[in-house]
Amino acid sequence: MSERLKSVGLDLGTTTTQMVLSELTVENRASGFAVPQMEIVDRRILYQSPVHFTPLLDGQRMDAQALRRILEAEYANAGIRREDVDTGAVIVTGETSRKENAQAVLEALSDLAGDFVVAAAGPDLESVLAAKGAEAPERSEALGKDVLHMDIGGGTSNLALLREGQVLRTGCLNVGGRLVKLDPHGTVTYVSEVLEGICDLKPGQKVTQEQLEPLAGTLVRVLEMAAGRRPPADLLEKLATREARTVWEPPGEAVISFSGGVADCIEQDRPWLAFGDLGPVLGRAIRRSRLCGGDYVLGRQTIRATVIGAGCHSAQLSGSTVFCQNVPLPLKNVPVVRIHGWQDIRQKLGDREEPAVLALEGQKAPSYAQVVAMAEGLLRELRGQVLICLEQDMAKALGQALAARLPPSARILCIDRIRVDEGSYLDIGAPVGQALPVVIKTLVFGRQNAARRCL
Repeated sequence: MSERLKSVGLDLGTTTTQMVLSELTVENRASGFAVPQMEIVDRRILYQSPVHFTPLLDGQRMDAQALRRILEAEYANAGIRREDVDTGAVIVTGETSRKENAQAVLEALSDLAGDFVVAAAGPDLESVLAAKGAEAPERSEALGKDVLHMDIGGGTSNLALLREGQVLRTGCLNVGGRLVKLDPHGTVTYVSEVLEGICDLKPGQKVTQEQLEPLAGTLVRVLEMAAGRRPPADLLEKLATREARTVWEPPGEAVISFSGGVADCIEQDRPWLAFGDLGPVLGRAIRRSRLCGGDYVLGRQTIRATVIGAGCHSAQLSGSTVFCQNVPLPLKNVPVVRIHGWQDIRQKLGDREEPAVLALEGQKAPSYAQVVAMAEGLLRELRGQVLICLEQDMAKALGQALAARLPPSARILCIDRIRVDEGSYLDIGAPVGQALPVVIKTLVFGRQNAARRCL
């Protein structure tokens, strides 16, 4: 028996804003006498909005009310209400995610995507979602080769290296089409601060296509370095985003896959002032570069890759043998504390007042005595409600052992078959069958130190 969920993805980018409505099909893939195993078995896109320019009040502030009007109109066009939405993701990407008012904008929009929403994104999550939305994992499996996916947008280029359908690592560069903006007459209206020392363009300067080509060539050389098609130089490190969790290591031989707004300009000749930015000139430079000298492909989705990834691929399901007692669902933005021993609980929780999810590996096929020992070890250190996320399939047994040692009013939640790292946040939704939908958020904003990852 299957169940269908409606999922909304919202991508608020440096240049564009988009929405996608998807239907996720959930089935129990276990045999009739086995423990239920709920899986998302199909993802179908029901509606894609037009691509809107992200409304800005000025170079630093997003227009929250204009965004809300756009999204309300797209809900009407898609024929859905807020109450119809089961899950979804609001993804603030590129330079936009670093605006001072990004948090306020997300709070203004979060209610449009129901009770179960990813609040924000950073470069690691965006890289994964763009790769999935462009079907790069499937391509790496089909080709039997490593695939380096480059999602080149308005403010940043998100990188993901994939092997046999799995993401090996991610990265992000300050390379994009909207780093320079132009009016219809070719006058520069904006130059991103990340280009300081790289180009001499200034607002008010009138330029030609030929005058933009050296800058486009410089940015493409950085992409070539990131792809291992050119020896690395200091410029690669200079244009790496501050929010990226690790230093990007160029891969060996890999097929290059492209998505993002600039990807549409690689094989299509657009007038150089078509979008009022560097995008068309950058796209032509990529086409002539070493990036396209070997095997390369355009993603099945280009400008829509991230929003499709957000709407279709941001949610996963826990195991079905979960335990929940007196914990109201959904839970949103609960921080994760990963522990490897009981001393970690004391050191990491300290005097923390807000609830946190304890993430631990657990034990494969534990005995009753092992489950009891784990429950008693946790209770020696924990106060208040108990929220546990396990990798191994033992949540129900552990939850029952905890409940037997706590008063009936105790709040206990144990979920399993989910791996999550320190510095992440969890959204946990109401049950789907016997499983719980989970969204892992691994960065709220670049200003914070938490790393970001999407499983």
